[in-house]
Amino acid sequence: MKMDGRPAPITVTEAAVAQITKLLDSRGKPSAGIRVSVRTKGCSGMSYTIEYADEKNEFDEVVDAGDVTIFIDPKASMFIFGTEMDFVTEKMASGFVFNNPNEKGRCGCGESFHV
Repeated sequence: MKMDGRPAPITVTEAAVAQITKLLDSRGKPSAGIRVSVRTKGCSGMSYTIEYADEKNEFDEVVDAGDVTIFIDPKASMFIFGTEMDFVTEKMASGFVFNNPNEKGRCGCGESFHV
């Protein structure tokens, strides 16, 4: 995935695209895509957030990932550049996983990270 000739801030696996598509289809109203951001939370400092996006915000970066559009909150860009977004299904849980090469550490429960 490239944006205007430069690498996209985030790559998205086929499993993540499939899950995002499923979520958007079941939402019950049209969506422009999803928005990925980070917020201050947890013992390590930041956590990833995903929400439905009804429209592009003025400074969002846009990543086209197959059939879905991912908007990157501008405040998150510098923290997630180079990250791979995946969707993992395991015996006890399933969810989106962010493989971020910029992370310097995570809290014990895995809910938050720091760069």
